[in-house]
Amino acid sequence: MAVKRPTIHDVAARAGVSRGTVSRVLNGDRYVSTAARVAIERAIAETGYVVNRNARSLVTQRSGSVVMVLSDPHEKLFEDPNYAVLIRTAVQRLALRDISLVIMMAADDGDRQRVLRYVRGGHADGVFLVSAHAGDPLADALGGRVPVVAQGEVLGKRDVIPYAAADERLGGRQMTEYLVSRGRRKIAMITGPMDTPGGIQRLEGFTDVLGRRAAKKLIAHGDWSRASGERAMAELLARAPDLDAVFVASDLMAAGALAALREAGRRVPDDVAVGGFDDSSIAVSTHPPLTTIRQPLARIAEETVRLLLELMDGAGRVEPVIVPTELVVRESA
Repeated sequence: MAVKRPTIHDVAARAGVSRGTVSRVLNGDRYVSTAARVAIERAIAETGYVVNRNARSLVTQRSGSVVMVLSDPHEKLFEDPNYAVLIRTAVQRLALRDISLVIMMAADDGDRQRVLRYVRGGHADGVFLVSAHAGDPLADALGGRVPVVAQGEVLGKRDVIPYAAADERLGGRQMTEYLVSRGRRKIAMITGPMDTPGGIQRLEGFTDVLGRRAAKKLIAHGDWSRASGERAMAELLARAPDLDAVFVASDLMAAGALAALREAGRRVPDDVAVGGFDDSSIAVSTHPPLTTIRQPLARIAEETVRLLLELMDGAGRVEPVIVPTELVVRESA
């Protein structure tokens, strides 16, 4: 015999409240007494009631999910530990509103078209953009369809797409000032991609401190991957073999830079001091452990979720959130 699924009426009867009160709790209404809310939560657990998302969508015109769009190559999702922090924090924060997180990649035109079809099909109530690059057509294509926010500023869209981010330029200054204070005289930098805010603003912080000493031959560019950090470090050593410090714009690229320095027979920090950026799990697993800039990714993710939820709840405008960075000193510099 088929087992009858518990309904919202069963929950209301078990909790001793009206169906409307149960509905308000399920829809995140805060104006329900604590006693009623506890009784309803107990009744849901005891009856095994599960929200019928299709039925709810017909009433609320919402899908109950949001999409996190990652604009970097697919392999970065598994290589870079920062993504794990962002995804875990977003999932936990959204779960408080019974909203699911869908992860989609947008590294090329095919990926972007799939994201657009998904959103246009009404499957998402909002979109997070992560690591969006300047000129990304997806940012324009999504405009006006659903609320859109970004983790990190979308270059050229500062007044269009709200965002939460670390103070990238401040972090660049903090690391460069520290390397100077340690007596390093020929300091190089490995930047991130120059069509991202992290790529540009961390370099700006570096040049704020060094001015004309930030010579072109002491600057190489990476793409946030470990392999690009290794290539860029080898390039810098070929151009300036007497460099005595390098600021690397991410911990993952810094791990690659350390490998290149070992290959070249350079001791860290005796011959070359190395500084990273992120304070990810990589920073404590390298040899030696990385001196780095901490950007509070969990807080940034929480703020990004808050901005999106406010837009989904009808806020006409939300303001960007900029979070300060912090120098973390370890053994590499």
